[in-house]
Amino acid sequence: MPTEDTEDRREYYRIEDMIALEILPPEHAETVSGNGSTQLFNLLGELHQLEFEAQLLLRQIAEGNRTLANYLKVQSKRIDLIGQALAQDLVKDIGPAREVVLSEGGISITHDQPLDEDSIWTLKLVLMPQGLGMLLTARVASCQTLDDGQFAIGTSFEALTDAQRQLLARHILQKQATERRLARESLQGI
Repeated sequence: MPTEDTEDRREYYRIEDMIALEILPPEHAETVSGNGSTQLFNLLGELHQLEFEAQLLLRQIAEGNRTLANYLKVQSKRIDLIGQALAQDLVKDIGPAREVVLSEGGISITHDQPLDEDSIWTLKLVLMPQGLGMLLTARVASCQTLDDGQFAIGTSFEALTDAQRQLLARHILQKQATERRLARESLQGI
């Protein structure tokens, strides 16, 4: 394999996505942890992580007791609906969804203000449509001025927990699957 190809390869798969995003300065990040909306973000992340962990157990239960497994699926959907309602309420505080490029390793955004390279920021993300709230720390890797006066900002996530990384990976895989399904459907409709 040529050296150029090896250097251009990326560690994580990237997707284009629409998410709600709030960028908090480093000094604000310390005071936000006691904030009610941040606690809701953390709760939403934990709910999604627990749902992810429960999938294997639910499959095992379904092998022995379909009725119980179906009941547990209904309860899970109820909790998911509550989580989505909470997420929609949180999105109102953050603002409208915006285009980003997302991976397990970081996020690239367009922003109206420059951010210093190597500075650390707290990002409040709501991943759609499941309403997954995440509070992540990111280091600015690059900041370039665009023709329209906006700034292209590339970040890398700092100190992600395994649970956060799994939730991001799951979201990215679900987004890829949805895009592939929509592409197949559009080809079949031609």
